[in-house]
Amino acid sequence: MEPKPNPLLKLRFFISFSKIRPPMRSLLFITLKSATYSTICQAEAVVEEITQEQANNYSDNHPKNSSEVLKKWGCSDSDITKLFARRPTLQNADALNLRFKLSVLNELGLNSDDLVKIINCRPRFLSSRINICFEERVDFLIKLFGSREMLCKAIVRNPSLLTYDLDKTIKPVVALYEQVGISRHDLIPMLMSRPTLIPRTSLNDQKMEYISRTQVSRASKMYKYVVTLIAISRIETIREKAANLEKFGMSEDEIWSLFGRSPLLLTLSVDKVQRNMTFVVGTMKMPANVILEYPFLLFNNLEAVMKPRVLLAAKVQDMGLVPEIKGLPAILSALRMSEKRFLKVFVHCHPQDAADELMAVYKTAKGIKRLAATSRKNINKGFPF
Repeated sequence: MEPKPNPLLKLRFFISFSKIRPPMRSLLFITLKSATYSTICQAEAVVEEITQEQANNYSDNHPKNSSEVLKKWGCSDSDITKLFARRPTLQNADALNLRFKLSVLNELGLNSDDLVKIINCRPRFLSSRINICFEERVDFLIKLFGSREMLCKAIVRNPSLLTYDLDKTIKPVVALYEQVGISRHDLIPMLMSRPTLIPRTSLNDQKMEYISRTQVSRASKMYKYVVTLIAISRIETIREKAANLEKFGMSEDEIWSLFGRSPLLLTLSVDKVQRNMTFVVGTMKMPANVILEYPFLLFNNLEAVMKPRVLLAAKVQDMGLVPEIKGLPAILSALRMSEKRFLKVFVHCHPQDAADELMAVYKTAKGIKRLAATSRKNINKGFPF
């Protein structure tokens, strides 16, 4: 009859083995076939020797905290400082979990510079479950964007591509755009320019009617812009922007035709359009429908471009200088020029005394701030469209 092992020896064996705490994958399972005192002591010595060596190797190859993990992954001290400043809780992140997620990003081809941009854009990115359906998601996205390099650029612009639900969010949106006539080739630049395109897309009968009213054909280069901008905009916002232009005497057909020719007007705020239209009609004495042919008047910066140049044109005329900025073609041309070219054509071409006087008027006009602009409170209404 074999003797039973001493309970104290079993306890000592367990304590000596648990002190080391090797990684889960390297746990050593030992079956003691002999229960004699001498056999147990020999097994205990072997276990202590092996696990201690494993623990030393593990501590050398496996960083203990997030800072060491990031540094070993390739982040500089400056990168780590930026990451911790943007996401302070990252300092207390689990080292093993963080190392796994960084290895996933490394497989995609992302580096430390990309990680800083990603965390700056999505501070909670490394707290997300990016490993769920990872291979299937990456395969689909590579086919969508055409290459791994293009996918990496898209992820840097919108890191949530690795967290969106593949079957419930990404695939349905891509299929929806293909259904309305936007190919994957045309969808790629839209996804790059509008990172929030996937979660904000919605197309119903009302929006499809708006798209049809723009009279833009599917073969037109503007079609993808019209569809995507209307798809990510709220119906209430679209109606508000159309009604804002109606106040200046334009018909609905003219407005929707304008949106079809210049769809980026849908990205401008109601306030900006109203201020520019008021200046064009009230100060420049132009008819409101001039923007139907020259929509750039709504995109120009009112305080930095339009007001200073119009005031300078009046000053040039008062001084009797040539060339004058007079007449619709000349004014429109002046408003479309770059700053450098405008000053060369209408300021520096005059004698030094006249040029200095014009430059003083121009700088003063540019320095005039909008009324109460410094005390204006920014009211965040969410997504601007």
